[in-house]
Amino acid sequence: MDDERAPAPMTATVPEAGWRYFRLGRSGAYAAAKRGDLPVIRIGTRLRVPIAVCERMLAEADRRHTGRKKS
Repeated sequence: MDDERAPAPMTATVPEAGWRYFRLGRSGAYAAAKRGDLPVIRIGTRLRVPIAVCERMLAEADRRHTGRKKS
């Protein structure tokens, strides 16, 4: 058996991302996605949230809040 680990997923479901990054419940996460506050990618009928975009959003908000410049 190979000891390689599966790569980390690059997307999450709307409820997963809403909770993990913003502590939103299921309906709050879908409402944020509908408003455009939570970035989504539509794949057929499914909505997925790109993890890198959420992390970038939070890093930018932190920089604005603390006054740190982008490095």
